[in-house]
Amino acid sequence: MNTNLSPYGLLLMRIALGVVLLSHSLYLKMVVFTLAGTANYFDSIGLPGWFAYVVFFVEAIAGISLIIGFKTRLSAALVVPILLGATWAHSGNGWLFTAENGGWEYPLFLSFIAAAVALTGPGAYALESNKLSLVDELSPAKALSNH
Repeated sequence: MNTNLSPYGLLLMRIALGVVLLSHSLYLKMVVFTLAGTANYFDSIGLPGWFAYVVFFVEAIAGISLIIGFKTRLSAALVVPILLGATWAHSGNGWLFTAENGGWEYPLFLSFIAAAVALTGPGAYALESNKLSLVDELSPAKALSNH
């Protein structure tokens, strides 16, 4: 009996990070604040407004990639500087994310999660994984070998 559950822990961490990034990109930046509003906010804190569009795109693509387990380490590594930038952007609001305009605890936490995923890889059921690969599980050869 295999008692190593680490691949499943990594799976949960990878998918959770992907869902958070995708929701921050699509819902927060497109619906709540709008891309133009996010660009204006970037301008107000000294960042070029066009960078909001880059952040939106990277968060969306990285979120999808993390959820499906494709280019996991690269995707997680690409969002670390974005999340550290979000930590910086919220640094004047206090520690707790429940503070007015959001504190810096949550983006810092996500920065560490992204770094951990970048270092450890995808875990179970990832398109790129050699171990417990979703592609292998769904392959015709696997299906035929079970009969």
